[in-house]
Amino acid sequence: MDFDEKALPPSVKAELRGVPSDVAHIIEGHLVAAAELINTDPELANKHAQAARRRAARLPVLREAAADTAYAAGEFASALNDYRTLRRMTGNDNYLPVMADCERALGRPQAALRLIKEAEEAGDLSSSQSVELVLVKAGARQDMGQDAEALRLLHSAVSGVHGSDEARARLYYAYAEALLRKGDTAAAREWFTSSDDLDASGLLDADERIARIDGVDLGDEDEQDDGEDPEDSDD
Repeated sequence: MDFDEKALPPSVKAELRGVPSDVAHIIEGHLVAAAELINTDPELANKHAQAARRRAARLPVLREAAADTAYAAGEFASALNDYRTLRRMTGNDNYLPVMADCERALGRPQAALRLIKEAEEAGDLSSSQSVELVLVKAGARQDMGQDAEALRLLHSAVSGVHGSDEARARLYYAYAEALLRKGDTAAAREWFTSSDDLDASGLLDADERIARIDGVDLGDEDEQDDGEDPEDSDD
């Protein structure tokens, strides 16, 4: 298996030192492939991560790769199982926000809220993880039909949010959506704009949401772009 070994962090190589060299080489190849594919083909990335995990299931780094790719691929039950195992292995509460999101994705908002309470009590999360916790908590409340409580949580969070631009962009986007559900279109547009300003990677579609609010028909524009140029058509 050919791959660039420099793509693997030193911490990963350190965990693989106790694995026979031939097996470690195969695992490393799967991990590199999983990392390269997770954003473009998460299903295939998950297959690579699962193949790596099967060769040394007790290594936290392989459990984490399997959990992250399963989550990206929408395999939430599998991801939750691995995140639970990781938490037992490491004693790390930082997995609680994504575990809660898995519970929510599996249609269990109350279970998600219980995990969120654990994370809040642990109080050992980064600012970006705290933002993630708010997003999942508000989403669980929405799932339970508690839109007013979800809006309150998001409103409280945006007033003093810290963290990466990506985390804040996602929080502002969620708040804008909640405002739009309430019917406050003007405020929603402002927060979609704030989200778009921070979304340098274009992960969100805030620009499209703004266009819809402004009455711009993006569908017509796409059809015109994809259609035949009138000047090139036959008479």
